[in-house]
Amino acid sequence: MVQVTIDNKKVNVEPDTTVLKAAQQAGIYIPSLCYHPDLPPLSTCRLCIVQIEGRRGFPTSCNTKVQDGMVVQTNTPEIQAMRKKLLWLILSELPKDLPKSTELMKVARHIGIEEVLSGFAPKAKDLPVLSEEPLFVRDYNLCVLCGRCVEMCQKVRGVGVLGFIDRGINSRVTTAYDIDYKDAACTFCGACVEVCPSGALTEKKDVDPEDREKTLLPCSYNCPAHIDIPEYVRLIADGRYQDALEIIRETVPFPHVLGLVCDHPCETECRRGDLQGAISIRNLKRFVAERDNGRWREKISVSPDTGKKVAVVGGGPAGLSAAWFLRLKGHAVTVFEAEKSAGGMMAWGIPKYRLPWDVLNKEISEIEKIGVDIRTNTKVESISDLFESGFEAVFLGMGAPLGMNMGLPGEEDPRVKDGISLLKSVAMGDDFDLSGRVAVVGGGNVAMDVARTAVRNGADTVSVLYRRTKAQMPADPEEVHEAGNEGVEFNFLVNPVKIISSDSHVTVQCIRMELGEPDSSGRRRPVPVEGSEFSIDVDHLIIAIGQNYVIPGEFNVELERWGSIKADDSMATNRDGVFAGGDVVTGPASVIKAIAAGTKAASSIDKYLGGDGQVFQKLVAEEDSDPWMGRREGFAYEERAEMKTIAVEARKKDISAQVDLCFTEEDALHEAKRCLKCPLRLEISRAPVPEKFID
Repeated sequence: MVQVTIDNKKVNVEPDTTVLKAAQQAGIYIPSLCYHPDLPPLSTCRLCIVQIEGRRGFPTSCNTKVQDGMVVQTNTPEIQAMRKKLLWLILSELPKDLPKSTELMKVARHIGIEEVLSGFAPKAKDLPVLSEEPLFVRDYNLCVLCGRCVEMCQKVRGVGVLGFIDRGINSRVTTAYDIDYKDAACTFCGACVEVCPSGALTEKKDVDPEDREKTLLPCSYNCPAHIDIPEYVRLIADGRYQDALEIIRETVPFPHVLGLVCDHPCETECRRGDLQGAISIRNLKRFVAERDNGRWREKISVSPDTGKKVAVVGGGPAGLSAAWFLRLKGHAVTVFEAEKSAGGMMAWGIPKYRLPWDVLNKEISEIEKIGVDIRTNTKVESISDLFESGFEAVFLGMGAPLGMNMGLPGEEDPRVKDGISLLKSVAMGDDFDLSGRVAVVGGGNVAMDVARTAVRNGADTVSVLYRRTKAQMPADPEEVHEAGNEGVEFNFLVNPVKIISSDSHVTVQCIRMELGEPDSSGRRRPVPVEGSEFSIDVDHLIIAIGQNYVIPGEFNVELERWGSIKADDSMATNRDGVFAGGDVVTGPASVIKAIAAGTKAASSIDKYLGGDGQVFQKLVAEEDSDPWMGRREGFAYEERAEMKTIAVEARKKDISAQVDLCFTEEDALHEAKRCLKCPLRLEISRAPVPEKFID
């Protein structure tokens, strides 16, 4: 160790330390724009000048090494005057109105920008602002030529897109030949934006400094279960498929199910989507799930018995997820399922051509293997009875198992069915008739499942009646596309108003719609077009417009005005010890949202029973990330690997045949390597700023 004196303060540091870092260790701030903790010293801005006893001039502290006995001053009147001159030179070519939240402005205010620019009008460069490129905006008028972005791109990321061109006062930081980032082999990692101190490089989307992951890690942020998506995609790219599966299993007990039927909100927000299509995250999940060798079973552990008993009412995705995590915490868990098999909507609401029962049953069996007791054909009518029989907490996850009708005149005709009941009849092997002409009312995933099920089960023609436009359909675009491939016809901006029965068919009187003002959902409200009535004749009309609840009055839980159970943020209801989640609280939603609700409830119930609420187990050790990405020509243009499907003719021959085919290893590796590796950006250190300006 060597001892130096900085601003009359004695500091002991390692021999190879710079004066700047020694000052930082002593809590002394020295301004700089080019210095960054993750980069070698650049000394381009010279704002970090100091005075050293026995030396002439003003050496830069970022690349001056300490010596034993060195005496340093960082803020003398001479230094202050020199910094103002240096700041004047930096600001002289920038616009007068600079972004106030930037590191540049914080440093400038620390040095004294008011004195520097008093009575002075800077001469702006009048360079182009490039705002048409994906993700980032480049405003060369704000560049201070600090060189951070160049060093980060070349020496830390290894991409080498940015560099200095021209000389003297014409010097600029840009890509070779000023070409677009996409054509320059940029990987859009965002490191250059992260280290830019002046606002010359910025995100197109606003980044909340208090919640940066919302913008910079949108895949994990928008996953209801907050699966560590970037990590498992990275592991797939490295060929570590079991590790990737285990990352997923840390958070959810249904990786294979989700790999088949998740509505993947992560992909909707994926930053790669602004380049050449979002990462095919759901299909990558399926890829590793189908290569599961069971290694994860050796890593999970069920905690010692707590002596606490939890009842789970409803064996759907919410209930089973809650049961899984509660059992891992050592609680005794019994699932009460009213139907003859567990799974809820996963079992009897999603057709087998999308979710084969062997996949679902295998993952449910893993829940039973750790000691969860699943009792089928067991309907619960009273929560009080559960408490009296020894259960100390109850989770209600009954879903929304009933279909809704439209209340139309003539809807009581037996040839008019609701979509949920029909899907359940098909799944359970009950008798049903879908021959002839079938019309389906609705635009969600249930409507698509019904339409595609009708194609496979005797319908001559299938048409969908939807009161909004195709762009407003809530169904997954993939499901709409495949329904069209299978011959389903779509009639948009159409709404049934009356049903007229005859011996041979059902006549559906409809009216055409047009879009009016936005409603509470933000979508433009469909309104009837006067005088546009018309009729269609069908043999079966299936209503698939929503779902409803079955909540026994004896449960004595508070309900919302629309009939769902009222629960707070912790999933607790008005009854002590009773929690609820999934569709029975939110209304019909996705499998991943139900799983997330069950997981959150498990944490709350564990706390209620005296635990710490930490329900996740680490299955893959954390690793230091490699910041090196390397150069990949054409990276921005690499197209998304699409899932292949079986032929339409084959779907009709085998109505349970799985339509989507799993990625090949080649497809999976290609797709995973398209990832922008967004988490690397969050690992970049923050440059020091004056304490009074720290966010």
